Formats: sequence, C-alpha cells, structure tokens
Amino acid sequence: MKTKVKDLTIWITGASSGIGEALAIAFAKRGARIILSGRDETKLAAVKKSCKSSKKHIVIAFDISDAEQTKAAYQAAIEQTGQIDWLINNAGISQRSLIMETTEDVERQLMEIDYFAQTRLTRLVLPEMIAQGGGKVVMISSVAGLLGTQYRGAYGAAKAAIHMWANSLRAELHDQGIEVVTIFPGFIQTNISINALTGDGSAQGTMDEATNQGLTATAFAKQVLKALTKGEEYIVVAGRKEKLATTVNRLSPPKLYKLIRESQVK
Repeated sequence: MKTKVKDLTIWITGASSGIGEALAIAFAKRGARIILSGRDETKLAAVKKSCKSSKKHIVIAFDISDAEQTKAAYQAAIEQTGQIDWLINNAGISQRSLIMETTEDVERQLMEIDYFAQTRLTRLVLPEMIAQGGGKVVMISSVAGLLGTQYRGAYGAAKAAIHMWANSLRAELHDQGIEVVTIFPGFIQTNISINALTGDGSAQGTMDEATNQGLTATAFAKQVLKALTKGEEYIVVAGRKEKLATTVNRLSPPKLYKLIRESQVK
C-alpha cells in the first residue's frame, strides 16, 4: 500500500540546499508537514517559503555535529509537532582528497558528521517513534559507500558504515513497526563537491565535472518520493554509469576495481 504523504510529519536534516531542499519541496507539494533543519536559519527560512503551504512547516536550525544542540533540536521538534513520522537523515559532507594526503582529524570530522551525527539523532527520535506505533527512518548513504573510489576514502567508509548500521537497525526494529530505508545517491547536481573537505580540512571550492553532469536534485527527489511511498528499503538513485558500477560490483568486484583504477574518478 502506498503511504498517504499528506498525513505525515517529516523531519529533513541538511534541508537548506541541495537534495535536502529538493526533498522538502517535493514532500510539501504532496501535503506533508516538514521540519526543516540545518545550520543556516536564513537559508532554511527561504526553503520554507518555497514549500507549498509554507506556514505549516517548521524551521529548527542547529549544528548536527553538536550533541547538546541535537538534543535541544529534538525537544523543539516534538514540542512543536507532537510526533515525527519520518526522519530523513540527509545532513552530511563529502571529501576530495587522497588517503595519504588526508589527516586523521579530517577523517574523524567526516565520520563524526556522516556517521555519528546521523546515528545520534536517530537514537533520539526512535523511542517516541516506537511508542506511537511506528515510523520510517531514512539514511542517505552514497554509491561511494557501496563501491569505494579514489579521493573519497573516509567519506566512502562513513557512508558504508551508515548503510551497515541501517541494516542492523532494520533487523532489530522491524517487529516494532519501524521501517528503515537506505538511499544511495550517485552524482547529483548540488554543491556537495564545492563544500567537500580536502586533506587539510579546507573546502574544495570547485564543482566536479561528474557532479555538474549528474541528475538534478529535483529529479532525485521525484524518484525518492516515489520509492519511499511504495515502501522500498534499498534505493539507488543515480545515472546509468553509477548503476552499472553497482551491478558489476555485485557480480564481479575484481572487475569493478580494475575499472575504477583505470578511470578518472575525481
């Protein structure tokens, strides 16, 4: 059975731009009430204005890597909405640096934002979600978390970790009405490569050619909305080449990694 989106309250992190913004606009168009979160309150307010029936949506700005701010954000979300039906863990940051040129501090920063921050918020939301009889937790992983490529060592590791964590959560909470979904985006036209961390922790500051030629965020959101409302749990949203790579990986990992070694990944 398809989910009635108009009845849902959906919390989306990383909602100030990119795929988070596109998801917020898409779900709001279908009638859902959206909790928009990110660090920049001004940008979140602008996204809220772009959402249909903007007055019913809520902005809660916080730094997801800060445990105390995350707890306060959760309390504010519950106080203002009463319940959270779906949590879409979209906040994150990417990487563009070779492993041998990346400091341990940068690797820890990537893991903190892309793994620990996501699991922390999910653990806060789950008790109330279970008590209300069910809900959906959505983790945004990456095709990089399935394959592993150059320049994305720690990022791919964090995205693979969140994928495995979600698999375990799904098994543990299935009989308590909790659906757990993992989404694996490929190249999507967002600022992800511009904001990506380099080896010393600074932002790359430029757009990758592959990212620039990827799916639009709007097209991504359309596919995700359709898949989530149909109840899918494992969703790859990517271009032809990335989808082919995931297929080759399942059939012959050695063949895939030969292709990756020979490709211009960055």
